[in-house]
Amino acid sequence: MAFYHVISDIPKYTGERFFMDRQHPNGVYKRVYEQIDTVKDIYRNPVRYSNTPLSHEVRVALRELAMEKIRKEKYPHLPSRLASLYVTTSMEAAIQWAHYFSSLGRPVYGIALVETNGSSFFGDASKCFDGTIYEEENLRMAEAYWKNESNADGYPSIPEILLDGEITIIKVEKTCIARK
Repeated sequence: MAFYHVISDIPKYTGERFFMDRQHPNGVYKRVYEQIDTVKDIYRNPVRYSNTPLSHEVRVALRELAMEKIRKEKYPHLPSRLASLYVTTSMEAAIQWAHYFSSLGRPVYGIALVETNGSSFFGDASKCFDGTIYEEENLRMAEAYWKNESNADGYPSIPEILLDGEITIIKVEKTCIARK
């Protein structure tokens, strides 16, 4: 099955092959681990942060570390959000993600058609959450993400697919969507 990937952070080209696994993490991994000291301090001293607004980067790190902990404990057969490629099944969805990434200030170089020999997880990005200073709450919400049940709260599903393994760029379909 072929998928569409928004090329952000690092340009890619038609025919390129690369791996996504524990030895080859993604950009999310880098951004999360840039915040690891702050996350550790928050969990050691939550009261210190109770009235302090957390940056977007810290909230994402809190979420992603909780997501990874739950995945390792309960869903180790699924791709890691820290070592996978995020893709969609349609060009329209990829364009929406490209505009979203651009609104966050991330460089977006294009959209590529890709395939993999690895595994996949069809998730729901509406179940992604802003991490909190409370680890147990983050873990509870991470469990809901990986269970991937229907949205009881009425929010529409936002499909996101995680791929790991060897990834091949079949064709760069669109270029220069938006750059930082």
